[in-house]
Amino acid sequence: FRMHSRMLFKGTAAAIAARRIRHILGPVLSKEGWKCSAHEVKLLNTSSGTDKHCLSSSGLYRLLLSRFREVEYVALSRDTTETDLKQRREIRSGTAFYIDQASRALSPFTLLQKKKIHEHTKDELDAWKIVRVSEDFRVIALGLPVPRYKGNPLDPPLRSRFQARDIYYLPFKDQLEHLYRIGPNVPPERVSQLLSLATTLCSQESASLSLPDFPMDNLPSALAVLNLFPMLSAQQLVQRLYPYEVMLGNEGRTAVEGVLRRFELTDGSTKPSPTAVLSVESVIGDHAGQAAITLNIVPSGTRPSRPPNSSPAFIGTPTHDRLLAEMMQSHLVKDICLIGAKGCGKSVIAREFADMLGYSIEPIMLYQVMSKHKKIIKTNQSQEDKLQKLHRVRPLIWPVYHLRLLHDRELALYDGTRLLRWDRYQTLKDELQLTDQELQDRSIFPVHPSFRIIALAEPPQVGSTTQQWLGPEILTMFLFHTVKPLAKAEETAVIQGMIPNVPKEAVEQLQHLTHSLRKSNDPTALSLASSLSTRQLLRICRRLSQYPQESVAHAVNKACLSRFLPSLARSALQKSLVNCSIEDQPDPASEQSHLYTCTVKDGLLTIGNVSAPVYSTDEKMKVPDVLFYENVQHMMVMQDMLKDFLLGEHLLLVGNQGVGKNKIVDRFLHLMNRPREYLQLHRDTTVQTLTLQPSVRDGIIIYEDSPLVKAVKMGHILVIDEADKAPTNVTCILKTLVESGEMILADGRRIVSAAGRPNAIPMHPDFRMIVLANRPGFPYNNYVMLCHAVDNPKPQAEFAMLKQYGPDVPDAILQKLVAAFGELRAMADQGTITYPYSTREVVNIVKHLQKFPEEGLANVVRNVFDFDSYNKDMREVLITALHKHGIPIGAKPTSVHLAKE
Repeated sequence: FRMHSRMLFKGTAAAIAARRIRHILGPVLSKEGWKCSAHEVKLLNTSSGTDKHCLSSSGLYRLLLSRFREVEYVALSRDTTETDLKQRREIRSGTAFYIDQASRALSPFTLLQKKKIHEHTKDELDAWKIVRVSEDFRVIALGLPVPRYKGNPLDPPLRSRFQARDIYYLPFKDQLEHLYRIGPNVPPERVSQLLSLATTLCSQESASLSLPDFPMDNLPSALAVLNLFPMLSAQQLVQRLYPYEVMLGNEGRTAVEGVLRRFELTDGSTKPSPTAVLSVESVIGDHAGQAAITLNIVPSGTRPSRPPNSSPAFIGTPTHDRLLAEMMQSHLVKDICLIGAKGCGKSVIAREFADMLGYSIEPIMLYQVMSKHKKIIKTNQSQEDKLQKLHRVRPLIWPVYHLRLLHDRELALYDGTRLLRWDRYQTLKDELQLTDQELQDRSIFPVHPSFRIIALAEPPQVGSTTQQWLGPEILTMFLFHTVKPLAKAEETAVIQGMIPNVPKEAVEQLQHLTHSLRKSNDPTALSLASSLSTRQLLRICRRLSQYPQESVAHAVNKACLSRFLPSLARSALQKSLVNCSIEDQPDPASEQSHLYTCTVKDGLLTIGNVSAPVYSTDEKMKVPDVLFYENVQHMMVMQDMLKDFLLGEHLLLVGNQGVGKNKIVDRFLHLMNRPREYLQLHRDTTVQTLTLQPSVRDGIIIYEDSPLVKAVKMGHILVIDEADKAPTNVTCILKTLVESGEMILADGRRIVSAAGRPNAIPMHPDFRMIVLANRPGFPYNNYVMLCHAVDNPKPQAEFAMLKQYGPDVPDAILQKLVAAFGELRAMADQGTITYPYSTREVVNIVKHLQKFPEEGLANVVRNVFDFDSYNKDMREVLITALHKHGIPIGAKPTSVHLAKE
């Protein structure tokens, strides 16, 4: 280290043999007055927050250097820019400051002048803006070998400037002795078996089977749990470290189970496991900030803890009680990751877990293109961060940004702020004899000892190159718990506990259908089952409890968006409904148009057979008022919308372009007299533009609240158009707002569901969102809002509507247009053509004919079909379909066919 300018340490594990350290660094350490024993070296990286005793490569060299030098830390990824290494511009109180980053603004020009730098005074150098490079400046880089792991190999010019060292795992004997000390209550043969399993799964033979490396760093955490709970099954503990059942295919699972049998660790069915949390009590006095869980002490938040199963919003089941008990064990030693399918209750379980221990939650939605700047977390408070959608983050980005926070509980922010692990902060405070305020003035803050992270993720897709997010690096960060779908009896108990008034027969039918789809091996059936998650079943039953006369089949078709399903999936759904004795009972009113009318009388709006009071508002200018011709199909959609609106739900309207989604919403809000805020999304929409709106006043840029924030404050209806065009990060933020009622704005303010927090915007109780999106692909995303499919009107309803737009247009022409466009839409549904010709286009044609009746139909329809005039195949299909219905577009002499007598 003293001879070379840079060193690069590469290796697959996070440890160095103690004898190697003594041989290489022992003389140097002794010279500096630091005695280095094998035992001391092994415990260098002890983390009081997570009981980590394994010696990681980054922790070793950071701690070794901290004995002699100050250390600047920077994590590199493909998102890292030059400013991240040199200087970043930060804004404080409206003024821009340039903050030196890790390399302290070193530039090539500075390095070139190094030889002549002693010939000039400091004032001259300052005037030339030259900073002298210290003779002691060194770079130590840490990385993984590529290939074997994902990433980019080192560029040859960069590689040649480093001296390489390969870092190995601790030898088996040393690792075993270390684990013995951590788990004195664990039988030695059991420790040896666990270590043998881990070593085998990190071998070259396992790598040849494409098995991820076993997270050796997490063995000390597992032994700490096992030391407190000796009766715990080793096989269950391995599942927390290495969730092979959800991340590996059949071949991989067979290989891991073979290793478990080989080392006699298949005790999952013979060993007892925790079944429930019996009691949770806050601890006061010397152990404040902790909670007594039965007889064990685990870290807790600062809010009063709550007994289990005491929340009316959480219905406990044996499966969830057992999961919460297992999470309590893991919470003793490490952060937690919950893996489960969409809508299975991961967020609910995480909130219940936090409430039991008195934690406040900070939800953070992760997405694929999320940068490091958007992931900085306030860790100097007692709280629990809930990282949602972990599976969406690029595998190469997530470990880089969070490795140091999760492993070392330390973080360096771009504005120069440093967050230190609690014990290191206290040591620094005592050694320097500084107060908390003095350290904070130097931008040094402690990470609260009770700070924890719970990550939520969907199971990785076995065999996928993009969705196999659970790799060797992420395995070292958490203890994993799988949230399995509830059994039929448990799910029924949850539904009936949450919604006591739901008809029992409807619940039984839904459960029969749902579990028959979940047990199927057919991929199509499993995709349909994802639309009937526990979350969706609760929504369906909540509606059935208020409107028991509704058909269960109608609710299922609505939840699965059956109108937009491919023919094979639609047939599979209908077959499943029949097999479960769920028959669609047509509403008798659907054939009687006079029953689907809307009236406003004595302050009461009635659509069909549903009534609601008309809203009273002073914002008359924001209540939409559009030209709208009523038809039965659209009135049925608005009746459905009103039912869900009265249940307090946010609404999502899905349909092809031009089917009238905006018209329906505007008419709906006009009838209810609700003020509207409008927001149109697109591919360049950002979270900042979603929450702040720039405007210029007197030559100064002023940032005002966006329509979203205004709607939240004033209780207006926020209409979000083109939601399917928005980037994932924007839809993730909206999901958090809908699901938890919370959202962090770009200026630091926070939208909350209830008042009481500083710098917060309480959500108005009348606030609601109506989201519009175009037709999705299959399989569908599991929407957080209730979906309403909007389709083109049926032929009879469309003809009646067109007659109102063009009262002077001959009926024969209208019939031709309705028939021709109906056939084109059927061809689009079948995949023959790609463009879904909608009601909007045919309405424009009729309006043109009404205004200019002397113009021929063949010429007017070109307003729609000339877009396809240069696509030969498409043009021929269109001409054939239009000629079939008597519209002579593109007619030629060869198009005339004489009929036989």
